[in-house]
Amino acid sequence: MIYTLTTNPAIDMNITSDTISTEHVNRTRDAVYTPNGKGLNVSFTLKHYGIDSKILGFFGGFSGDYIVREADKICPVMPVQIHGITRVNVFLTTPEGEYKFPNAGAEVNRPKQEEMLNLIRGLDDLECLVVSGSLPTGIGPAYYDELIDVVREKGAEFVLDISHQHLRQLVEKGPLLIKPNDEEVAAIFGVDVKSEEDIVSALHTIHDAGAKNILLTLGGEGAYFFNGEHVWHANAAKVDVLSTACAGDATLASFLSLWLADRTQVEPALTRAMATGANVAMSAGLGDFALVDQLAQSIRVEIVE
Repeated sequence: MIYTLTTNPAIDMNITSDTISTEHVNRTRDAVYTPNGKGLNVSFTLKHYGIDSKILGFFGGFSGDYIVREADKICPVMPVQIHGITRVNVFLTTPEGEYKFPNAGAEVNRPKQEEMLNLIRGLDDLECLVVSGSLPTGIGPAYYDELIDVVREKGAEFVLDISHQHLRQLVEKGPLLIKPNDEEVAAIFGVDVKSEEDIVSALHTIHDAGAKNILLTLGGEGAYFFNGEHVWHANAAKVDVLSTACAGDATLASFLSLWLADRTQVEPALTRAMATGANVAMSAGLGDFALVDQLAQSIRVEIVE
């Protein structure tokens, strides 16, 4: 069984405004409220493609209750209840572009952290844990090591989609897959990815450090995948972007939906990932995936090394 862990979930409020100014009241419209967090998005997208998973996370207050209630309609949720209120993030779309206002989140104290570790220790069907997103107040980066050590003790695999600097050390623990973007590769691993030669070199560097597989996303430039033997590139579909808030999570999940069970399915997995991520970027939240098959027709995957 795949489990997803969201340490810092949220309700995402996507709204639209024709103007934004400090001089007057800014009226908004088209409000969409969704239970969110990177791991939740991964589970929701996996479910769309017929892959079961279970959701782990820290949840608190009225917003945490809402997320658990709504998410449980799609995938089973195994919450650790915390004091405080789960955060609400705001994504404002204007003619000038998208404004993102993520909040820090409620504090998670040490007893609750240990409760999550014990919960994972008791998962007899754990095959892969997908760890996504930021850490809430009260949790330091060493908690990633604790989580991974528990997963490894159980003989399971783990996937990392995090932007913390500690990722550089975590790859030494042998993640099955990591999904950085170009900015994260530069900031965390200290390598530029301005050309394809740079990208291939960076992928080798990260693989040599311990990551078994790397899915490197580049926004409008598509994505690269490296499994230690070959490097693949997939172009990005051309779409009108409404919000990128959930696109990366959907990209990862749709890739896993094919590749995790059959590691030879790189090209179909990349095609699905690029089409799904593009379709989600056209929507507030995850959307309905209605255009994935159509967008997939524009995706070309090639081996570049």
